[in-house]
Amino acid sequence: MKKQILDLRITRAEEVGAQCVLLKAKPVEGRLPVCCPGQFAQLRVDAPDVFLRRPISIHDVEGDEISFLVQMVGEGTQWLGALQAGDTLNAVLPLGHGFTVQTGNEVALLVGGGVGVAPLLYLGKQLKANGIRPVYLLGARTKELLLRLDAFREVGEVFVTTEDGSMGEKGFVTQHSVLGCNENGEMETLPARVMVYTCGPKPMMNAVARLARERNLPCEVSLENRMACGVGACLCCVEETADGHNRCVCTEGPVFDASELKI
Repeated sequence: MKKQILDLRITRAEEVGAQCVLLKAKPVEGRLPVCCPGQFAQLRVDAPDVFLRRPISIHDVEGDEISFLVQMVGEGTQWLGALQAGDTLNAVLPLGHGFTVQTGNEVALLVGGGVGVAPLLYLGKQLKANGIRPVYLLGARTKELLLRLDAFREVGEVFVTTEDGSMGEKGFVTQHSVLGCNENGEMETLPARVMVYTCGPKPMMNAVARLARERNLPCEVSLENRMACGVGACLCCVEETADGHNRCVCTEGPVFDASELKI
């Protein structure tokens, strides 16, 4: 899939949670290239002390409008978070290898934590279009850090955990009752065979991947390694695989089959 460098015009900028902003944009000229769930964009930042672009997951695509969910944690993302409708944003996209939009299972379980939920909205929409029922399991430290629950509920059933118990079930996503099994080791709420997708903090993804492996469920993970170039030149995002090799997350990922990684 050929990447493009293009200017986007911000159509909407909205605060959606603690230190997070939803940006929607359309190409200033021409059409938006085809983007797959799990791919990302390198967004140019015109702040004085920021040299590198920022890698941001593709949150959603509707026609020629693309959405990004940005967590403002540093000078670069704070600059992005200050953009307003009408502003111009330069992007390189689509980048990376996205999720496998499978068709073989009746249900897909999409597990996200924090701002890692971002790529799961577009993924859920694509799965639903393929006749797969998306089920979301979303977690955060507190209810204030849960993002865009209403948007996810429009796509599929949503289960929630918070570490402090302020919303949903208290604990981590892997402790949610939706994953509970009967005495035969079969999940009682979900079908015996589901495809698992996950994105979020690495400890959470590792736990989800281990749980999937224990239950012999296929699982894909979207890594959030630090990236500089986004095109495989700087090699700062490499990830060691289960067989001892290194994979470049920005070009060979960010989505990998969990069985390929050291988990």
